[in-house]
Amino acid sequence: MWIPTEHEKYGVVLASFRGTVQHGLPLEIGDTVQILEKCEGWFRGFILKNPNVKGIFPSSYIHLKNAHVKNKGQFETVIPVEDSVITEMTSTLRDWGAMWKQLYVKNEGDLFHRLWHVMNEILDLRRQVLVGHLTHDRMRDVKQHITARLDWGNEQLGLDLVPRQEFSMVDPDEISVTELYRLMEHRHRKKETPAPASTHHLFVHVKSLMSANLGEELEVFFHIYDGRENRPLSERFFVKLNKSGLPKSPEKTERQCTLFVDLGSSDLRKDVYIVVHIIRIGRMGAGEKKNLCSVQYRRPFGCAVISIADLLTADSKDDHLLKVYACNTESEWYQIHENIIKKANSRYNLSGSNTGLSVALQLLHGDIEQLRREYMVLFTRGVSITRKLGFSDVIMPGEMRNDLYITLEKGEFEKGGKSVARNVEITVYVLDIDGQILKSHVAAGSGEPGGDEYHSLVLYHNNSPRWSEQIKLPIPVDMFRGSHVRFEFRHCSTKDKGEKKLFGYSFVPLMQEDGRTLPDGTHELIIHKCEENTSLAECSRYLKQPFSKANLPSNNQTLKGTKESFWITSFLCSTKLTQNGDMLDLLKWRAHPERINDSLSKLKEIDGSEIVKFLQDTLDTLFGILDESSQRYGLKVFDSLVHIINLLQDSKFQHFKPVMDTYIESHFAGALSYRDLIKVLKWYVDRIVDAEHQDHIQQVLKSSEYIFKYIIQSRRLFSLATGGQNEEEFRVCIHELFMSIRFFLSQENKSTSPVAQTQAVFLRTFPAVYSELLKIFTVREVAGFVRETLGSLPTAVHADCLETVKLQCIAKTVESQLYINPESRCILLPVVLRVLQAHMQEQRDLVMCARILTSMLSLIIKEENGTAEPVVSEEVELIVESLLGVLLRTILEISNRPQPAGPTMRLQFQDVTGEFVACLLALLRQMSDRHYQQLLQAFSSKDNLRDFLLQIFTVFRILIRPEMFPKDWTVMRLVTNNVIITTVLYLSDALRKNFLNDKFDYKVWDSYFYLSVIFINQPCLQLESFSPSKRKKILEKYGDMRVMMGCEIFSMWQNLGEHKLNFIPAMIGPFLEVTLVPQPDLRNVMIPIFHDMMDWEQRRSGNFKQVEAKLIDKLDSLMSEGKGDETYRELFNSIIPLFGPYPSLLKKIERETWRESGISLIATVTRLMERLLDYRDCMKLGEVDGKKIGCTVSLLNFYKTELNKEEMYIRYIHKLYDLHFKAQNYTEASYTLLLYDELLEWSDRPLREFLNYPMQSEWQRKEYLHLTIVQNFDRGKCWENGIILCRELADQYESYYDYRNLSKMRMMEASLYDKIMDQQRLEPEFFRVGFYGKKFPFFLRNKEFVCRGHDYERLEAFQQRMLNEFPHAIAMQHVNQPDQTIYQADAQYLQIYAVTPIPESQDVLQRDGVPDNIKSFYKFNHIWRFRYDRPFHKGTKDKENEFKSLWVERTTLTLVQSLPGISRWFEVEKRELVEVSPLENAIEVIENKNLQLRTLITQCQSRQMQNINPLTMCLNGVIDAAVNGGLARYQEAFFVKDYIMNHPEDGEKIGRLRELMFEQAHILEYGLAVHEKFVPQDMRPLHKKLVDQFHLMKSSLGIQEFPAYVRASPVHFTNGSPRTCRNSVPNIISPDGGRGVARRSYPAVNRYSSSSLSSQASNEVSNITGQSESSDEVFNMQPSPSTSSLSSNHSASPNVTSSAPSSARGSPQMAEKHKHSRENACLSPRERPVSAIFPNPLDPAQRAAPHQIGDTTLPRSDPNLSAPDKVRPTPSSWSLDSVKVGAPSFSDSLGKLLCPPVPPRPPYSGSSAKNMRSQSPVSASRSPQKTTVPPFTPSPTECQSTSLVSSSPVLSGSYSSGISSLSRCSVSEASGTELPAGDHPPHPLPPPGTLPNSVSSSSDEPIRRENKTPPPYSVYERNNPRRPVPLPHSLSIPPQVDPPALPPKPHQLRTGSMKLEGTSDPRVPRPRPLPRKVSQL
Repeated sequence: MWIPTEHEKYGVVLASFRGTVQHGLPLEIGDTVQILEKCEGWFRGFILKNPNVKGIFPSSYIHLKNAHVKNKGQFETVIPVEDSVITEMTSTLRDWGAMWKQLYVKNEGDLFHRLWHVMNEILDLRRQVLVGHLTHDRMRDVKQHITARLDWGNEQLGLDLVPRQEFSMVDPDEISVTELYRLMEHRHRKKETPAPASTHHLFVHVKSLMSANLGEELEVFFHIYDGRENRPLSERFFVKLNKSGLPKSPEKTERQCTLFVDLGSSDLRKDVYIVVHIIRIGRMGAGEKKNLCSVQYRRPFGCAVISIADLLTADSKDDHLLKVYACNTESEWYQIHENIIKKANSRYNLSGSNTGLSVALQLLHGDIEQLRREYMVLFTRGVSITRKLGFSDVIMPGEMRNDLYITLEKGEFEKGGKSVARNVEITVYVLDIDGQILKSHVAAGSGEPGGDEYHSLVLYHNNSPRWSEQIKLPIPVDMFRGSHVRFEFRHCSTKDKGEKKLFGYSFVPLMQEDGRTLPDGTHELIIHKCEENTSLAECSRYLKQPFSKANLPSNNQTLKGTKESFWITSFLCSTKLTQNGDMLDLLKWRAHPERINDSLSKLKEIDGSEIVKFLQDTLDTLFGILDESSQRYGLKVFDSLVHIINLLQDSKFQHFKPVMDTYIESHFAGALSYRDLIKVLKWYVDRIVDAEHQDHIQQVLKSSEYIFKYIIQSRRLFSLATGGQNEEEFRVCIHELFMSIRFFLSQENKSTSPVAQTQAVFLRTFPAVYSELLKIFTVREVAGFVRETLGSLPTAVHADCLETVKLQCIAKTVESQLYINPESRCILLPVVLRVLQAHMQEQRDLVMCARILTSMLSLIIKEENGTAEPVVSEEVELIVESLLGVLLRTILEISNRPQPAGPTMRLQFQDVTGEFVACLLALLRQMSDRHYQQLLQAFSSKDNLRDFLLQIFTVFRILIRPEMFPKDWTVMRLVTNNVIITTVLYLSDALRKNFLNDKFDYKVWDSYFYLSVIFINQPCLQLESFSPSKRKKILEKYGDMRVMMGCEIFSMWQNLGEHKLNFIPAMIGPFLEVTLVPQPDLRNVMIPIFHDMMDWEQRRSGNFKQVEAKLIDKLDSLMSEGKGDETYRELFNSIIPLFGPYPSLLKKIERETWRESGISLIATVTRLMERLLDYRDCMKLGEVDGKKIGCTVSLLNFYKTELNKEEMYIRYIHKLYDLHFKAQNYTEASYTLLLYDELLEWSDRPLREFLNYPMQSEWQRKEYLHLTIVQNFDRGKCWENGIILCRELADQYESYYDYRNLSKMRMMEASLYDKIMDQQRLEPEFFRVGFYGKKFPFFLRNKEFVCRGHDYERLEAFQQRMLNEFPHAIAMQHVNQPDQTIYQADAQYLQIYAVTPIPESQDVLQRDGVPDNIKSFYKFNHIWRFRYDRPFHKGTKDKENEFKSLWVERTTLTLVQSLPGISRWFEVEKRELVEVSPLENAIEVIENKNLQLRTLITQCQSRQMQNINPLTMCLNGVIDAAVNGGLARYQEAFFVKDYIMNHPEDGEKIGRLRELMFEQAHILEYGLAVHEKFVPQDMRPLHKKLVDQFHLMKSSLGIQEFPAYVRASPVHFTNGSPRTCRNSVPNIISPDGGRGVARRSYPAVNRYSSSSLSSQASNEVSNITGQSESSDEVFNMQPSPSTSSLSSNHSASPNVTSSAPSSARGSPQMAEKHKHSRENACLSPRERPVSAIFPNPLDPAQRAAPHQIGDTTLPRSDPNLSAPDKVRPTPSSWSLDSVKVGAPSFSDSLGKLLCPPVPPRPPYSGSSAKNMRSQSPVSASRSPQKTTVPPFTPSPTECQSTSLVSSSPVLSGSYSSGISSLSRCSVSEASGTELPAGDHPPHPLPPPGTLPNSVSSSSDEPIRRENKTPPPYSVYERNNPRRPVPLPHSLSIPPQVDPPALPPKPHQLRTGSMKLEGTSDPRVPRPRPLPRKVSQL
């Protein structure tokens, strides 16, 4: 039986459990579980990280831990009983674990590894803590280490700051808010700026000396030198180096490493240096030969200097190589370092080019104890300490030091009978009182142990040597008396075996007779002469003699007159010895009572360091004097005591205060002193008001703390000794003293008066006295003293400084022990509150006010848990009454102030705000129901209450601001929110009671709602964004505060009644913001409010347009901020109730009378949200531009078409423009901006400032937009589009007679024409992309698009890009339409293949003489339709000849907008599928190959090819394939009887195929003739082979002679000569230049010219004229499935998966190697889809009348007229001309505005074809019949294309040899007479009045409107056609001239499978946008 557990509540899983039993709960090792029940070895419970799943598990798998249970029962929570640091570590490591893995995923390797190390370190430390074997100190260190690591990790990962006390996490409920704030700020500050260390240390490690001329041992001395004062700052560090320049004792690191300790911050400056002196030990001269002399001397070697400032910037890890310098003259050695510092180059030089001293130098900061902890290795390994000369900046009591430093400065010696100067060496000894040499007490410096003697440097031949060598004599204190130092002088002979001969000595005693030591300073010592063998062992002999010239008696002239002297400088650094006689006199006062007065007077002049050395002795002396003769010396002793006390206030000696405290507690014995001290103190206080000089009195008051300490201690000693006698007398004295103090404090003075300053001095020290008084007086008595003393201060104080000091005094009072006691608190609180209130009302000293308030309120919480509940309540009441209002005002005031400049000021400013906020929160948290009731009842009027509510709501809004607290202070924010919501619940009652019905106040209610909304929306309450553990903690502690506030909003809204109308539509936005929070309960509470709003608005105005407009606007702004989610949309829309008790909005609306408009609104909002949600997701950081752009386009269209929100529409236009511009999609950016441009007119209407546009007129803005768009079209190489806008602008300038700008515009236009002709353009690829599956964003889901690729982007690259953009997508490997399972799948499927564009502007593409540069634009711009061919076999496949069953499935895609446009991709609006029969496919293949051959021949003949290879390869491919059975395959398939019998309807087509074969043979013959003319010599054999094979081919086709109709015309390529197509400008523009004849359409019959390719063909080559084109373009063809029909027996695989256009497509001028690669591509079969073009049906009625062509009044430059408007060609079933001939070019209506006009074409006559097929432009000789066509002058604006071959989209891509696989199949459409009534073929609208005879203008407009809904965004869509500009005469169309005669061709109609079912034209142009009024944007 399962029973609830009592003690087994919490455990950790020891081993993983799979949970395979019934109700089993799977467990992972390390999980923590909470146990609910137990039963026979099993537990039932749940894992803490997933409490919703409960189950059973074996008890043996669980390690139980002690735990504390809260809220026993169903909702109990279990907290493990363990060290809080352990708990925190465990939970933190769990949180980090998940984030740590994410770091790896995000590729943040550095942080990943650092965190890994820290986590391991924490785990290791956790083990140590858990084991529990650590000492108390070690445990403390470990915990400190752990918390530091935890804080570091939290900061790195952006987690919350954890408030701690003593390493444990703090529960915010258990301490006051002020205390919590203080802890948070302390931790934040600690993290921010570590306090700069005041003490610094220099670590030196000597590595080696590198020099070429070593060979002797060296001594290296380091010291720190002050370049400003020219003196050493430290003693010397001494290292011995061996002959190799390496340290002599490498094993003893302390001999080569040192720490220069106790450098102050002032020592780290540029003019403080590390100076290194290097001494060599060896022969006198460095270059002397080795002789018998074994004596060694210390001789100068070199010096190095480095500034300490350099170490502050240098990398401490690097070693420094110091340059070593030598002095030029040895006598300058003593100042070489100064010369180097001063850069006196003439006095020193480098001691060797490569001499350098290698040392490691590092500055360390902090006190020495801290360093011992941080750099343990350094101290354990051994490092010598090198001290500063003198004491450090701060002297520590107990510091023992007794060092005497002597510097050997210089000497003056006589020659001593020598001809040359001496080489003097000094030997130094220290001797004790007995004359014995002190062993090891002479040290050259730290690093090496001291020796018995010291030998100085020897300077060569110098009688006035200057050594400047410092030695240290560490003599014990007890040996100082009687000791002396002896200096022996020897001459070092370089001859005489190198002996050192003694010739004199000096000495100096260390202590004088009176006990003073040798005074600091320079001493001139007497040199006593002696013989070299004199024994100095008997020192008593010479000690009686004088030692210094300063001490000589005046009568001793002998010694005074001697020239020989020796100078030393001594410096004592001792904590025990003094050099001061006055100090000694005072201490020995009993010996000389007569000197007491002088000694006490001189005490003030004694150096402070001397006094603190003997502090206890001095104090004993003073109190001894006071006890013995208080009457006589009382005042002087008091003054001396004041001097000493104030001396300890100095920062240098402040550490001696504890010494004095210890003295008072333990050693002070003056039991009677208190009377004298009180008397003297009162005497001084009484004199304050009258005294002129206040300085001394201020000194006295400054020391009052310690004087009171002495008084109180003295009284206690007296009481102890006498059993409490004279108690009353003492109390009276103290009362009188305080009366005197109160009197002097009550004086009113100006701030500058001395008395006011004295008052300030007293107030500063007064709080320190409380604790002393409490030792004798009761708490109430002391509180009374304090209250009366502070109360005696004048109220109207003039002195600002005094006010500040008064406040500081109160702050210290509040922080004192006295105030902590509740008894005293009730006495002091009124005084404190009164002062505080006055200051805060005047906004003065706010920092101090905040500090006081913080201290006051932090005490209240501590009492709350104690006994004194009523007392605390009273205090809270008092504080609320006097400070709440002023506190709110203060917070408002300081929050609205501009922040002061300067980082420190700003920091202080923020502190104050934070502290006041913490105080407010603490106060509100302490307030109970009673306090709120009293507060609200206290307001005398409604207005006051209203003001209070407005104020507190505003303050709460400020508290919620994100910048209120640092980002990681979540704990503080949650406490703040908890306090706010509690307060708001109290205050909402007051709102309901006082401000409803007739007393309704909109402002207060509005403020309330506004506060509620921003409360709910603040980031720190959005629990969804937190980790599960953090969310759980917050919910356990506070619940979901958003829901509480939401319910409060709902209930308050319900109370409003008819006043709700005041908040419609104002509150729609804020409430909508609340509903976007993804919290189901909150949404269910808030959604009904919208229903209510709609209902009330409907009642008031009969509709809810206002609600709708506001809803949509707010939705947009909120979504773009990142609010809302999918569920939210459903909440609005869903029929079923979601989550809680409320039905969805839609459900509620359906019950209303206004349900239809309501449901429509919801539908619109839902659709908008779908788009906005997508937009928001796409705009996230890291998303690719493609998604962002697609999403923005979707949203932009929605705003325009469905919502008609013009301002939003324009905003998104600019967002889209920015995206394009950033992605460098300049063309798309231009089209986008054009949308805004089109909304504007050329008017002078003023427009307001908007987005980045200034206030300006509509004309100016439109002009600016035009110029920007032209600039972007120029960048995007869409120059033709730019030209149109240039013209429009030029017209405007012309109409305003602004010729300056007109000129610029014309020049710009001209430059664009130049660019068209001169610059190359890359031809883009187009790809069809299908997005299938529910996981795609809404704007892509289950839709297909065509995308314009980037430059040089091929299918593989594009596919990879798409997969990168959608990393979770699966690429589909087939091109078939997916089924419903794919559509509905919860996944992403991408289907991508290349498609071929079908150009609209066939007219330009088919025209001869138009350069490729112009044509290239029309091939790839304004494309609506794209084609994709898929080959397949129908029926049984003939293995012998697969062409019999090879069909092509042709898919044509029509887009919603033309490419390029406002996006790089547009959705497919319509797809059509037709099947091309094998016969039709064969016809297309041969047609394409014929066209290709013609083009190549033309190019070759017009010398456009750089070499003839492409033609050779093409000829070879076709002829060779034919020989191998290419054309024969077609003959076998289609010319056999069986086929003709079975397909009688294909008779015409078979005839057509036969004609094409003959035509191909004819072309080949002609091509071979051209080839023969141009073929290079080395390729002649190949040519001969081709000719032979051609004859074989002819015979295989059964051709002996070409039929007559083939031979009839001598011209069979194009009309005219090659000259007409070479782009020679004069020929093109001059009317009489070459005769340009437009392209013809060819009916399907009689398509052969009658000229034969005979032997004289080579002579006719000159007559061939063709499209000028580069050879590269020949290969821009896409292979069809009938791959290599003439070159191979194999056909393409029927399952072609992709149709990537060949990667060979490129620029017109391509490198040779690329050309060859393409040529090779031609020769191999490819499994590529076929491409072709749709034909264009034309009604014969629409053919333009001939006379219109020559009409010079036509505005040639009018963009609204395109060529097909002016001239209609005859339809032909095979003509490329017929394709889309009437369709507007350049997007839907792009022909209307942007497309540069194309010259009109002559009309054609001929019978109309029923089923028309488009065909590429081949030779003009295939015209149906002769016509008279006027030659035309091509306009200079003609657009350029890259190739004729590519003029039909079919030909783009690579091609294959033989009869090219480039199928030219196209769908046959009904045309001519079969066009149903009313279905007119599309064409651009001419401007009114320009084409009176045009049949089409009237009938076209209706069709446009009905066929397409979304208007295109194109440059063409203008409502105002530009005014017509007449053509200049020189460009007018010349009169008609007869063209060359053209032979008739057979006319065949295509029927059968190619016919389309429908009659609607897929290319019906898009409607123009309806005229709209543009708002003043």
